[in-house]
Amino acid sequence: MLKNQLIRLKLKSKILIIAGSDSSGGAGIQADIKTVTSLGSYAMTAITAITSQNTSGVYSISKVPIREIKNQIEFTSKDIKPDAIKIGMLHSSKVINSVINSLEKIKVKKIILDPVMVAKGGAKLIDNKSIKIIRSKLMKMVSLITPNIPEAEILSKTKIKTINDMIVAGQELINQGAKNVLIKGGHLKAEKVFDIYINKKGSKIFESKKIRSKNTHGTGCTLSSAIATYYSCGKTLKKSCSMAINYVNHSIVAAPKYGKGHGPLNHISLLNINKKFK
Repeated sequence: MLKNQLIRLKLKSKILIIAGSDSSGGAGIQADIKTVTSLGSYAMTAITAITSQNTSGVYSISKVPIREIKNQIEFTSKDIKPDAIKIGMLHSSKVINSVINSLEKIKVKKIILDPVMVAKGGAKLIDNKSIKIIRSKLMKMVSLITPNIPEAEILSKTKIKTINDMIVAGQELINQGAKNVLIKGGHLKAEKVFDIYINKKGSKIFESKKIRSKNTHGTGCTLSSAIATYYSCGKTLKKSCSMAINYVNHSIVAAPKYGKGHGPLNHISLLNINKKFK
């Protein structure tokens, strides 16, 4: 029997996540759900692929039929309309076009795109046709795109070796039609991490201490979902990026150190339990 009264937490917003599933729970849909939930919002999903993986790598990938991806997005949104959408890995040009068609139907304004295009080892995860559609169509539809440096290089067709190169690449993406860009600087060889937010009004550099850790599996998924959650609750995009970066850094420091490879983050590291129940 509970000795104390239950604390009723009110959900702040509703987030639809369009991404792949990670069986190890560190990235993809699983990381997205944990992030959205721990930050106080309600997570819905449209799964684009099912992966068998662990902290050491991916064993297999099973694609979800395009019709089922479409049904997940549209049927879910028809009943519970999202306040924001987070998009992760879209593994083919047909999937990307289908998602674009669904987005046009459900008409949600706040959309965060994490363009998952390059594996940790550097290999491209999608083909050139898919990249072209992201660049020419999808990138222009979303509120914010959050590429890491290799992805920003592919989308902007520029080489990035310095902070200034990041700004130039971001400006090129804005010229191509992106509304807002956050280039993640974790790949840059520097003593600190520099993430750069860019739009037509200017740029903002977020500077963080570089955390020496192998427990970074799912950082990109977590960051974009955190941004979507903060943004859906009324924060500005710039403020949402700042808060999300802090959340990810805190989650890396508090990582549980699971697995033999790149371990997951601790997505609930910011939760405070105010009362004990027996």
